[in-house]
Amino acid sequence: MTMLREIFSKDHDIDAIVSALSALRRASQAQRYGNAAPPQLPSKFVMASIVEGITAALYPRHYGPPELPFDSTDEFIATTLKTCLGGLREQVRREFALFPIDAPDEQRLRPTDIVDAFARAIPRVRMLLDADIRAAYAGDPAAKSLDEIIFCYPGVAALIKHRLAHELYRLGVPMLARIVAEIAHSQTGIDIHPGAEIDQGFFIDHGTGVVIGETARIGKNVRLYQAVTLGAKRFDIDENGALEKGKPRHPILEDDVVIYAGATVLGRITIGRGSTIGGNVWLTHSIPPGSNITQAKARIELFDHGAGI
Repeated sequence: MTMLREIFSKDHDIDAIVSALSALRRASQAQRYGNAAPPQLPSKFVMASIVEGITAALYPRHYGPPELPFDSTDEFIATTLKTCLGGLREQVRREFALFPIDAPDEQRLRPTDIVDAFARAIPRVRMLLDADIRAAYAGDPAAKSLDEIIFCYPGVAALIKHRLAHELYRLGVPMLARIVAEIAHSQTGIDIHPGAEIDQGFFIDHGTGVVIGETARIGKNVRLYQAVTLGAKRFDIDENGALEKGKPRHPILEDDVVIYAGATVLGRITIGRGSTIGGNVWLTHSIPPGSNITQAKARIELFDHGAGI
């Protein structure tokens, strides 16, 4: 390391750069943690490994070891879950250390409690995902099998991670939930905040560029296409000019809604059951059940012999 520093110092003042970064780092840490030593941060690398393991436990034939013997499947799932849940407990502990909970001791959830509740939710997550996969098969004429959907569809890959992230978010570890959500975002181009509530039978076709905000609520059997945004129209501020966080600000989609590519739906509005939103529509008001919203039709006018001048 010293040799490398001497080599680089011929062209760059490495010592001065390191000193400046050190001062900035200490100032930032003092602002966040005071004089206390900075706590350990959760690990994105470890969380990625945990998510991969739990995904393999959910769908061992697709994400588990190649040629996993059928009679060894339960043993594989048990071993994988024990490892992943043990690792998750440490990551929850680190988030708790980073954001201490201001509550009486008897009301505090311990990392073990969080992980136990998360573990109990895993079968329900599988049930929801099975419904999502069936919806994808029913809604895409190009789909040849359920296995193809599980292996290949980015919407399903994003939903697997979202449903795990949502459980973490619901149980009070939002940073870990956001880490899982951003893993899905980087892998699929689909950005779903872990706070979004999504019922069963959800299908994102193609998916690239889909954005779903924190307080969005999505009913059963909803289908979205690529580049759909379920966003906020405006952000409320308090008397000091700071953003008010946590308020409902994203759309509610009732059951059986379809939204086509490029549509933008903003604000705490309700899209009524069975409605269809056409491509590239910009919508900022609620619509009743059974609505069909499309862009105004393009009009072509031909002017001959100077007409229209």
